[in-house]
Amino acid sequence: MSVLVVTGTGFGVGKTVVAAAVAVLARERGAGVAVVKPAQTGVAEGEPGDVDAVIRLAGVTTTFELSRFPQPLSPAAAARTSGVAPVSLSGAVRTVRELSESNRLVIVEGTGGVLVRYDEDGATVADLARALGAQVLVVAGTGIDAGNDAALTLESLAHRGLEPAGVVIGSWPGEPGVIERSTVADLEMLAARPLAGALPEGSGGLGAQEFARVARRGLAATLGGGFDPARFRLELSL
Repeated sequence: MSVLVVTGTGFGVGKTVVAAAVAVLARERGAGVAVVKPAQTGVAEGEPGDVDAVIRLAGVTTTFELSRFPQPLSPAAAARTSGVAPVSLSGAVRTVRELSESNRLVIVEGTGGVLVRYDEDGATVADLARALGAQVLVVAGTGIDAGNDAALTLESLAHRGLEPAGVVIGSWPGEPGVIERSTVADLEMLAARPLAGALPEGSGGLGAQEFARVARRGLAATLGGGFDPARFRLELSL
């Protein structure tokens, strides 16, 4: 897995934290890691963006933010309303391919969901993943719409011939209620596989050392961690 696209079932589900967790575990294995954010939205110039969070949490310094738009919109809409050039899909593909030549893992963090548009021609995160031949890690929420959002995301990936690398819950509450507990079974049924991880809420505010410990506990072996989905389900039933 030299290129991994991290997408979400929507905005605010914890993509950046999950991307940082995958990155820090790869670093611990001695792998060269690069992180690319094709489009940062909702952040003004001079303010820290998602790649800055990855640097702080994971210690990865080979990071690239290709485009930034201050409006909290989709990249295509943000570019249009700002009157500036949209994200270049071909440019993003070229950058990622170049980085993959010198790094064992390149993590590409999308913006919002898998079908969020980068430009007026309709290029999406899914198109970027397909052009790169990359697997897609899906970050899901735990709200009442989580199952529906995950179903739409996974169906979109399957329709485009994209292989999911798993489903990770990006922010697992410290005191889960009936909705959150039910979501786990729904997500595993939809993905037709066990969860690939669940990171506790607030992980993005941790220091680097504690975040690395949380990443090891919160991501499955396929992502370099020790998360046990069977044990996680057992704890939910207690």
